[in-house]
Amino acid sequence: MKVTKEKVENCQAFLTVEMEPSEMETGMQDAYRRLVQKADIPGFRKGKAPRAVVERTLGKGRLLEEAIDHIIPQAYEQACKEQEIEPYAQPSVEITKAEPLIFKAVVPLTPDVTLGDYQIIRLSPVVDEIKEENIDSVIEELRHQHATWEPVDRALDYNDMATIDINSNSEEKPLIQRIGSQYLVAKDAISPAPGFPAQIVGMKKGESKEFDLTFPDDYPSTQFAGKKAHFKVTLQEIKEEKLPDLNDAFAPLVSPEYKTVQALREEVAKSLKLRAEERARMDHEEKVITTAVEQSKIEYPPVIIDLEINRILNDQARQLQMTGRGMDDYLRSINKTPEQLQEELRPVAIRNVNASLVLSKISEVEKIEVTDDEIKNGINNMVRNIGEDKKEEMRTLLDTPQNRQSLTQSIKTRKTIERLTDIAKNIKESDKKPDKKEQEEEK
Repeated sequence: MKVTKEKVENCQAFLTVEMEPSEMETGMQDAYRRLVQKADIPGFRKGKAPRAVVERTLGKGRLLEEAIDHIIPQAYEQACKEQEIEPYAQPSVEITKAEPLIFKAVVPLTPDVTLGDYQIIRLSPVVDEIKEENIDSVIEELRHQHATWEPVDRALDYNDMATIDINSNSEEKPLIQRIGSQYLVAKDAISPAPGFPAQIVGMKKGESKEFDLTFPDDYPSTQFAGKKAHFKVTLQEIKEEKLPDLNDAFAPLVSPEYKTVQALREEVAKSLKLRAEERARMDHEEKVITTAVEQSKIEYPPVIIDLEINRILNDQARQLQMTGRGMDDYLRSINKTPEQLQEELRPVAIRNVNASLVLSKISEVEKIEVTDDEIKNGINNMVRNIGEDKKEEMRTLLDTPQNRQSLTQSIKTRKTIERLTDIAKNIKESDKKPDKKEQEEEK
């Protein structure tokens, strides 16, 4: 076997591997031994037909294909050892000649990260101020949630609740048929069709109306996009929203623990403050990581981006499956091909890979370690909401080498981000106070 390293660039090694005729013959003989055990050859028991007969029956190409399938992995592994290459991911292989075999392999190499001076990053979290109008807005939402709907004898208006019969068709085919449908007349509603609310506003109870509407070409539902539809609508009933008065009697409607509107406002303010702090923490982390990435020089094989795109797509597929949808349905709903979605995700994948590689390098430099207690606590958090009778069984199922490795990486990344944000806030390790749990452990 002859191995030539053509070049190394973009964290990839380009190899050409040429097999000797004798090596090909050995591979062909091994392929014959495997196939003769499985093939049905007329006049011979399995495993007994001579090689020449097997070649005539199955074709020499079938033996060659079987031989190549086994030769390439072995030759690739041997070539990497000979060239002292440690592959970071699976290679891309191209066969340039079948007999004797010559193939080219592009071998992904370990990414190379040169960190910038992340120790000089100085950024502080910015927490949005909670204003009275923010609290008022939440209180108003709560009033709408606890509103009642009462019949009225007047013309239909926006924000009313209409009970309607709809009969519609498009291109002489039935489109939408509903009887006694409850419909909130929202000004910007695009269902059942854009412009529908404006057509029915002003109608009176018992009135019927017919009209045409055209769905835009970019309508989310592709089965309706670009089509003209004829609607016949009969209005059965009109109800308007009655908001509860904003007094102390309203607070217990939200929760019995609130006796006054003031107590409710204080709880809303507290909740908004916690959300603002969490948003500020996440924004701060993202800015600090982005700054650390921008300071760094990062090189990696392009295949890593494709692997990250596939990971994101697999996560999306799992989430869709939980809602009873498939990826094909999702693609139809957003009117995109799989290739378009992959390209759309490429910038996200690049950001993820850059951040992951830089954080991994910082973790190495900062000597971030994960303790057994931290892994144990992580597993405990994963089973927190499981019934007591099942917790121990679930802990055992989760406490596997593979899961511990994944959990270790997750905890290490979290600790690295915390260390990086502490540096940005100019908080030294010696300045940090142990939390209550650590203090109890010390006692």
